[in-house]
Amino acid sequence: MHMTSSTTAGTAAGLPGIEEIRTELDRILSSREFPGTGRAAAFLRYVVEETLAGRANRLKGYSIAIEVFGRDETFTQDDPVVRIEAGRLRRSLERYYLVEGDKDPIRIDIPKGGYTPAFSWNAVASATPMEPLPVPSRPTLTTGPGWRARGAVLAGVAAVLAASAYWIAGGLASGPTSLLDDAVRDMPTLVVAPFANLDGGPDAQLYSVGLTEELLTALPRFKEIKVFGRETSKSLSSDVDASKVREALGARYLLAGGVRTSPGRLRVTARLLDTADGEILWSRDYDKDLASGDLFAIQTDVARRVATAIAQPYGVMAQVDAANPPPDDLGAYECTLRFYAYRSELSAEAHAGARTCLETTVERYPTYSTAWAMLSIMYLDEDRFNFNPEVGAEPPLQRALKAARRATQLDGNNTRGLQALMMALFFNKELTEAMRVGEQALATNPNDTELMGELGTRMALAGEWQRGAALLDQAIALNPAGGGFYHGTRALAAYMLKDNETAVREITKANMQKFPLFHAVAAVIYAEAGMMEAARREGDIFAVMQPDFLQNIIAELTVRNVRPEDRSRLMAGLRKAGLTLPQEAADAVGTSELQPR
Repeated sequence: MHMTSSTTAGTAAGLPGIEEIRTELDRILSSREFPGTGRAAAFLRYVVEETLAGRANRLKGYSIAIEVFGRDETFTQDDPVVRIEAGRLRRSLERYYLVEGDKDPIRIDIPKGGYTPAFSWNAVASATPMEPLPVPSRPTLTTGPGWRARGAVLAGVAAVLAASAYWIAGGLASGPTSLLDDAVRDMPTLVVAPFANLDGGPDAQLYSVGLTEELLTALPRFKEIKVFGRETSKSLSSDVDASKVREALGARYLLAGGVRTSPGRLRVTARLLDTADGEILWSRDYDKDLASGDLFAIQTDVARRVATAIAQPYGVMAQVDAANPPPDDLGAYECTLRFYAYRSELSAEAHAGARTCLETTVERYPTYSTAWAMLSIMYLDEDRFNFNPEVGAEPPLQRALKAARRATQLDGNNTRGLQALMMALFFNKELTEAMRVGEQALATNPNDTELMGELGTRMALAGEWQRGAALLDQAIALNPAGGGFYHGTRALAAYMLKDNETAVREITKANMQKFPLFHAVAAVIYAEAGMMEAARREGDIFAVMQPDFLQNIIAELTVRNVRPEDRSRLMAGLRKAGLTLPQEAADAVGTSELQPR
């Protein structure tokens, strides 16, 4: 719509006026029914204000990615962030107008196919009450050629779902009690359709069957999702309608794709669909040179990349499901979303909400291993970041270790439980055991970027800088939006490895300015690179934010398990940045460390 003037009385054409639209925008953004976390508010305000300013023609994925989501000029359409967030925003608006905004005088919608908002009068606000609609009967799943092999099984799925929990062929990991079944019922559910043979040849058929099997092996290792088993997958046709999957199985997501071969080349196409409306949430093509590796190595690599992209804690499925959880629902899965949102934000406010949610969950579902693991990490952050300390309670490091051990007792292969135990052992100064548990967790699930980055951080700080840097590089590559914390530790690793160029590049990506130690690390990196003005600025900020640290620097670094030789290097860097150390620390710094490099 084109608007030429600001008015509170509406336009001559009978459409809402600019100030009326802005009032409605403020009403939406202040509502409890609209998500208060993430970028939904910024996204909505940006597209509305740009449209009101007459710049709707500029609302493209590229401009939104840069202005709202902080991407740089290298952004391409391969990055799905704008499409994913637009879908989330549409669903958030739908929920708002269904729950709280049904009587609002104006509607703001984002029609599919673009990002330009539509403004209209809300007919519901002035309509007469309507009789409730009858509840339609559940549609019957029609069977096609690809469904006949398992038709008898699928015909009974609806009855099984109604009588118990989701039917999952192949026996997914579930707890020993019905309480755990209730706890995981709200987790995202995924069905993998057999990948299609797109060229009809025997080679493509072989690859498509193998790839489907690899995906069914890789995806269930992520404990935060449920994956329907092999029998379910094999019962589907490769071109199964997403809505039919929703009707018959209740699965939220469908992963589908195809394989095509040509002389010496293999192309795999994968796409993730929302079964509610068939919307493609994510898609990607993979091209492989068959001469570069054997059949099994190639299909394993493709399966790993697909699994990591859609099922990792900060991947597509987690982003979409975080769109708008019920604000008063303390269900088990919402708590995992709060946990991951907190891990991205690392604020005291997010910590308090996630910790309370998880404590409620383990009280209701005491056999839910993942919730115990996440709670352990929340207790750990209570100590290391001094977030929301509980007065009179058992020391947080002890609570963290107990919760982590509880998680691994309930499920010895739970990746999040092993990660929590590794971290709790690390901060309780049991380094050897911490590294052993971390390596065990990585072997259990080599695709989990949350674990990968955390293990890389712990290894680096324990003095294994090269190994830690390699793990951090892998975590950042597989999950570039995963968090500035890993960039900060990667910058420190580069400093310790005397790679100044990488150190400077990574520290500028860290975006952790609210944490005092970020400024200390930045100071030593800039000083080593000869950027003395920046080094002194960061050093001054650190001294103001955490004035007691320098006076107790040896103890502070020791409690973080930093080795003596690494402590000496860091203290020398802080002195080079212009900070004053106590005499004991100054005496511990070798004079060679103060020389320019």
